[in-house]
Amino acid sequence: MTTIRCTAAQAAIRYLAAQHIEAAPGEVSGEARYFAGVWAIFGHGNVAGLGEALHAAREQIPTYRAHNEQAMAHAAIAYAKQLRRRRAMICTSSIGPGATNMVTAAALAHANRLPVLFLPGDTFASRGPDPVLQQIENFADGSVTANDCFRPVSRYFDRIVRPEQLIDALPRAMNTLLDPVSCGPVTLAFCQDVQAESYDYPEAFFRRRVWSIRRPQADRRELEQLATWLKSARAPLIIAGGGVHYSGAEALLADFATRFGIPVSETQAGKGALRWDHALNLGAIGVTGSSCANAAAAKADLVLGVGTRLQDFTTGSRALFSEPNRRLVQINIAPYDAAKHEAATVVGDAGEVLTALAERLADWRPDRHQSTINSEVARWNLDWEGVTSAPSSGLPSDAQVIGALWRSVSDNAVVVCAAGGLPGELHKLWRARVPDDYHVEYGYSCMGYEIAGGLGVKMAQPQRDVYVLVGDGSYLMLNSELATSVALGYRLVVVVLNNRGFGCINRLQRATGGAAFNTLWEDSTHTVLPDIDFAAHAASLGAIAEKAGSIAALEQALQRARQSERTHVIVIDTDPGISTAAGGAWWDVAIPEVSSRAEVDAARAASLHERKNRRLGD
Repeated sequence: MTTIRCTAAQAAIRYLAAQHIEAAPGEVSGEARYFAGVWAIFGHGNVAGLGEALHAAREQIPTYRAHNEQAMAHAAIAYAKQLRRRRAMICTSSIGPGATNMVTAAALAHANRLPVLFLPGDTFASRGPDPVLQQIENFADGSVTANDCFRPVSRYFDRIVRPEQLIDALPRAMNTLLDPVSCGPVTLAFCQDVQAESYDYPEAFFRRRVWSIRRPQADRRELEQLATWLKSARAPLIIAGGGVHYSGAEALLADFATRFGIPVSETQAGKGALRWDHALNLGAIGVTGSSCANAAAAKADLVLGVGTRLQDFTTGSRALFSEPNRRLVQINIAPYDAAKHEAATVVGDAGEVLTALAERLADWRPDRHQSTINSEVARWNLDWEGVTSAPSSGLPSDAQVIGALWRSVSDNAVVVCAAGGLPGELHKLWRARVPDDYHVEYGYSCMGYEIAGGLGVKMAQPQRDVYVLVGDGSYLMLNSELATSVALGYRLVVVVLNNRGFGCINRLQRATGGAAFNTLWEDSTHTVLPDIDFAAHAASLGAIAEKAGSIAALEQALQRARQSERTHVIVIDTDPGISTAAGGAWWDVAIPEVSSRAEVDAARAASLHERKNRRLGD
């Protein structure tokens, strides 16, 4: 057997650089490296081993320097999401705070079922200099390190304590990253002394390998049962989730809905599955849903989820689907997600299932009048016009900023957002023109994702205009990758909505009967009320920056930003108290049983009344 002697770190990078992915169906034929690059902040525990290996392999797999470990992982995750999980990136850090900084991002990737490979440095396997700098010691377990924090938020976890261990660990990592069921973050905690140790690796271990992503078909019995149920349904409704996008099934879903006359609603991850003006697209569903989609959900006698995990925002905390005899069926590639809420399951790839199901339905159509759907959508469109139009006076709302952005961008644009009130308004109000123009991280709703995520989207699709919407709260949490976007030459347009605090949570606080407290700056304990110049701050990081004083000024600034040669930041003050009243559904939030505030008592009584409509176990 021919062998190659190299260090474990060199072997890992050489193996990872040799992994390729075949073109997706319908794409231009060809193959690409699965890992598009490595995000690295070097430090104690990875600079000597992995750092040396990455330098030697820099022509095969580029290394990017970031400013924050969590942010670089967000960028890597956004890259994979925008490319529908077909390519991924690697993140490496030092052994201590650098590693634990990435745990939040790992949780985000886990919740969203997105691939990313973490290679954090770790302590010495030999225990020679134990305890080493930055080592976390567990008094009862000598094998525990800070990297054990990754275990609950990784789909696959391993600690590399011997060089030859990579021969098994790396293929297992690849299988996890590329499996459509188990897809998610992989962590290989890499002991720093092992990184530098050498081994005679089989030459075949480094051979070029081309992977494909499985598209499993469903069980015939499950398909036939679903076809029977659909044919007897009076008012079926489809809920399109992220699985539609990862399957590349947008066109199939549009054809299926049109052929059989079934209206479609969309989750956050499924937004854009149908173009916004498709005759059967009812828009967003659930707590942040449109009035027409939620009305259809309440009347549906068969609810068909396609690639969704049915989280509480989608189901209105399990109270939205209120038709007494309704049936819930889930098409999902993951049995774990398919069986949620006691749903009948059809386990398989979304596109494969829709194709097979269409064959079984033949010429069937439900007894539903298209005119009813059209009138409900028309009423929603009137609501949309009302809330997104520029205000006649006062500070604009989030919805009015969204309206200005939507009117200003081209069809190739991508909007990026994550946490706070903006994702809810975007889910209701963004009108998707193409399937992947809506990139909102709401599986984990992680503040700080926005700017770093926008960078990852731009790296995935550099030919597109990327617009980041971020509130002042998220901006203050994590803005460092503005400098990275400038340094790497990836132009973003970032709109900072300054409502002077956490406006979304302030509204929730008041809605649950609480006093305004510790959410907006004005309601917080402080000596000086800060007046933050976000434009000056962004400019100090290398961006072009300006402040818009009105919606009209914002639209003019957006036109200038489209011509900018580097990242362009626009700041606009907004009203923290306004959100879109139209649409929406109940959301179960725990409200105290005992309080000195009458407002809290009233809010709890109202919540208990709504909770009676929640359906469990059916």
